[in-house]
Amino acid sequence: MALTLVTYPGNFRAFKALIAAEYAGVEIAVKDVDAKAAAKLSPTGKVPVLETPQGTIFESNAIARYVARLRSDADLYGRTFYESAVVDSWIDFCAHELELPCTLWVYPIIGYMPFSGPAYGKAKAHVSQALKTLDAHLLDKTYMVGEAMTLADITIASALVYPAKLAMDPKFRAQFPNVFRWFDLCVHQPQFVAVIGDVALAESEMKPEGASSAPQGGKKEAKKEKAPKKEKAKKEKAAAPPPAPAPKKVEHPLKILDKKSPSPLNGDEWKRTYKNNPPEVWKQKFWEMFDPKGWALWVCRFKYNHENEKQFMCANAIGGFVQRSDAMRKWAFGTMFVTGSEACLPIEISGCWLMRGDTVENLTEANDDALCYTWTKIDHTSAAGRALVEEYWTADVDGFLEGKLVTDGKLFL
Repeated sequence: MALTLVTYPGNFRAFKALIAAEYAGVEIAVKDVDAKAAAKLSPTGKVPVLETPQGTIFESNAIARYVARLRSDADLYGRTFYESAVVDSWIDFCAHELELPCTLWVYPIIGYMPFSGPAYGKAKAHVSQALKTLDAHLLDKTYMVGEAMTLADITIASALVYPAKLAMDPKFRAQFPNVFRWFDLCVHQPQFVAVIGDVALAESEMKPEGASSAPQGGKKEAKKEKAPKKEKAKKEKAAAPPPAPAPKKVEHPLKILDKKSPSPLNGDEWKRTYKNNPPEVWKQKFWEMFDPKGWALWVCRFKYNHENEKQFMCANAIGGFVQRSDAMRKWAFGTMFVTGSEACLPIEISGCWLMRGDTVENLTEANDDALCYTWTKIDHTSAAGRALVEEYWTADVDGFLEGKLVTDGKLFL
């Protein structure tokens, strides 16, 4: 299906759909237009607009939702009906509480709209209030909804890209540690980098033309902003830098591999097979589907198992490992387990993974934690190798794995 996103360069509202497309594996061509051309494309006269074989879709959130729903197995709308509703709640929150005040704060800085002291001050205060809400929500969460990246994360992070780069200095960001811990996680995901490039956080707050260092909103300041002569003001306004255009998308190396050397084993098809069938069925089907030329099987063991003292800390570790591996979701499947407890030593972490390609480098690039494990390729031709894979993928809490009691486990699906 041919899809084309029509927008102007660097439009943060276009980021949402393009990042969602990266996660969902949806191909979207981008066509840049100027403001005059944009006015003819949608009922509102605004971009982005998505051109589809059935017609055009306008409004950035509607476009992002459409792209996210094209691949339901990407879970960008959560993994349950309830989670999908919560994702929508945060998208609406972003539209009403964050996007508008962010633009009123940033647009005067980049010369897209004239500076007004009262409006500028109110916008900044409104953004602060919205970030307080987000910071409280993210206190004990890695992602906005559930345990993986969703359209809620993509939408909110996209709205914060330019404010974080241009206006939110370290002192401002320090008020919202949970937000910027989460934001840092988001913008360093390969799917984000492919669309927005590197995000260098502001070292100081850029000031719009006509703004002073004093707090905005007073009558005196309103007079000061009219002081420069009209001719000089026009020249300075013309020199105001536009937002940096979005960099050319860099394709994930495994996406390139999929194009150059397609594999008969489709990862999404295998995951559906695993989810929807009992072990006696999926075991047989997996070995029929397995492509040893395009995929490899690995067992991983934590290098520092001898230092493990608390079972709950190891359980947190494997949960974080699975979350931080999200960039590999299209090209990997695996299980991670904790065996043993304080009452049943030793406490150990291990796992078994199926990964595209013949190396674990793509996983270590996506998740630094993978460097703390020893990775050993499993011989799929041996009975022992196959039995090990099947044991890891059927193991469950309170059962046994390699003769050890399983006390926690996580599935990367």
